[in-house]
Amino acid sequence: MKNFATPPTHRRLADHSADLRMLMLAAAAVIVGTGSAMGAWLLLRAIAIATNLFWFGRFSAGPSEISDNGLGLWLVAIPIIGSLIVGLMARYGSDKIRGHGIPEAIEAILYGESRLSPKVALLKPLSSAISIGSGGPFGAEGPIIMTGGAIGSLFAQQFDLSAAERKTLLVAGAAAGMTAIFGTPVAALLLAIEVLLFEWKPRSFVPVVVATLSAFLWRPLLIDSGPLFPVMHHALLGPATIAIALAMGALAGCQASLLSILLYRVEDMFGRLPLHWMWWPAIGAVAVGIGGLIDAHVLGAGYESIRALLDGSMALRVALILLVVKAAVWLIALGSGTSGGVLAPLLMLGGALGFVIGHFLPGGSALWALVGMAGTMSGAMRAPLTAALFAAELTGDFAMLPLTIAGSVGAYAVSVLLIRRSILTEKIARRGRHVLQEYSVDPLDFLLAGQVMSPDPETLPGGLSLAEAINFFATAKHRSYPVVDAEGRLIGLVSRSDALRWQMEDNAPLKASLAEVLSDVSLPVATPQKPVSQIADMMVDSGIGRIPVVDPATSRLVGILSRQDLLKVRHVHRASEWKRR
Repeated sequence: MKNFATPPTHRRLADHSADLRMLMLAAAAVIVGTGSAMGAWLLLRAIAIATNLFWFGRFSAGPSEISDNGLGLWLVAIPIIGSLIVGLMARYGSDKIRGHGIPEAIEAILYGESRLSPKVALLKPLSSAISIGSGGPFGAEGPIIMTGGAIGSLFAQQFDLSAAERKTLLVAGAAAGMTAIFGTPVAALLLAIEVLLFEWKPRSFVPVVVATLSAFLWRPLLIDSGPLFPVMHHALLGPATIAIALAMGALAGCQASLLSILLYRVEDMFGRLPLHWMWWPAIGAVAVGIGGLIDAHVLGAGYESIRALLDGSMALRVALILLVVKAAVWLIALGSGTSGGVLAPLLMLGGALGFVIGHFLPGGSALWALVGMAGTMSGAMRAPLTAALFAAELTGDFAMLPLTIAGSVGAYAVSVLLIRRSILTEKIARRGRHVLQEYSVDPLDFLLAGQVMSPDPETLPGGLSLAEAINFFATAKHRSYPVVDAEGRLIGLVSRSDALRWQMEDNAPLKASLAEVLSDVSLPVATPQKPVSQIADMMVDSGIGRIPVVDPATSRLVGILSRQDLLKVRHVHRASEWKRR
């Protein structure tokens, strides 16, 4: 018998090759991170140019606030014009630019082998700049995540890489883009882990870190240094404050769940319109324009409004308007299928909720605006660690981490109870694709063959003739049996299909023994110390559903591991999670 189990030398070579590929991806991540930082700079410049063109009629990349415009009632026309342009770009360019970007990145990772097109890399930031610049109530994070991901994917497609390696560079570009926009490297890493990577492995984590750090180092040169909203809050962190933060998080979780439900109700309403989807953004923009007439602060990304919420300078009346009007125009605009992000609106709406309620709580309204931001982002995106760190990094106020974590977890718990999916994965589910955001350890990875195998299996003696084996399989219980010699050492494996083949062959040596026939046959075998996951791979590679388990010192057969045994492992693992005794 020939054993084709992977020798130790080959395993070492495979591990060495994996290490080299991780280093190669890390080197590529420097380029991807730099490209994403440049993309973020271009996106912000494009938004500034679009804002100046649409609202002030000047070609400039200088800072400007939409609320300073003097258009009066003509204000309503600007979002409509911008949305018409975006609709045309989506129809005649690429429909992948519609929506907020992150679901499309997830879908490309899970179902598209991490391949994004050059059209997306070009049109997504351009359409988002037009959408936001013309008053669309969105942020730049979704577009830059999609754009950074496209940069990573396009770079990876220039080389002979696997789908997993393309995914690593796609996610590296997405995390780097988010870091460049917001200056939040740790939150970007956690977003990659909680939302995009769907794994925790060195081969992906190390390159994503490298890309993120590269973008973080470029940020002071291209965009700005320091936190985006530098604010320091002062609060006594005690049991009462933590309890209030949990309660605030629970309210934010209810808000996030309601926003997610309403968003897809609005999307369904647009889907029933007897018009091509190209026109939907313009129809949604009518609501945006009306919202702008009520209060111009609801237009655009609204970073100044977020800053006012966090430093406590916003008037309560304006916060209440944001809480209602901003939510309405954002839901209608995003549901219409225009191009824009969800993160900044979620921050603003969660911040407005915390700001309003904070007027009746100790610590000040600005402190609870911070907690509300973390909570609403966590509840909507199902990314509690990302939300908690994101709020702290945005302000540089890491002393408030216990409160943002409490708010995030409170919102996450409520959101999980109220809605089945996050605001990101619901969109993918509506396309018939199921996405599970819960991570767990595969039980096959930490169990060994000796723990799962069926010991002392039924065997056939090596001296049995082929004719006797054919008669045996006429009434045999199993499809295959190990063949052993007089000392119990494994010779090979014989199956019912072998017996049928011998029976059909005219020249089959029916008097020959099984030991003689199997002497040159290769067979996958395992040892009691081999991980069950590797044995499952053996079954797939060889097509053999029963793998013999032998003592490595004596080659004596000690057990057998079948497909049924693997299914039992899964059943026992699930029972251990749910069965109570």
